[in-house]
Amino acid sequence: MEFSHFNESKRAHMVNVGEKKDTKRVAVAKGNIKMKKETIDLIKEGLVKKGDVLSVAQIGGIMAAKKTFDLIPMCHNIFLTGADIKFNVLEDEIEIEAVVSTVGKTGVEMEALTAVAMAALTIYDMCKAVDKDMVIDNIRLIEKTGGKSDYKRK
Repeated sequence: MEFSHFNESKRAHMVNVGEKKDTKRVAVAKGNIKMKKETIDLIKEGLVKKGDVLSVAQIGGIMAAKKTFDLIPMCHNIFLTGADIKFNVLEDEIEIEAVVSTVGKTGVEMEALTAVAMAALTIYDMCKAVDKDMVIDNIRLIEKTGGKSDYKRK
């Protein structure tokens, strides 16, 4: 296996995707943030002083997907055709799922992963005053379609 982000001098470069065909591309990523049950209850009841935690985290995740190229050095600036964040609130954690799509020459895996990470960080930021023991965990790519090959986590 060879990494594509190195030039002939073994230095990093942005891969030229100009010759690739435009295809519909979708990536799904997930992660979670573990916290105290009392913190979950505050989120559910809308009692976190900074506001509606999940609404703000959803917006933060979507904004991060759109700005991934500013954060990850070798990512291309991609025109996203869609981005959504969903939350599953459990007893002591919140599961986060991002679905990001485009029609283009390169995939949106990094955008989906960044969206999950930023949504989790936003939740952390909004709740840190009441719960400093929160843990962001298990951010991973679940599925990607489009381009040369598809991928689905087993």
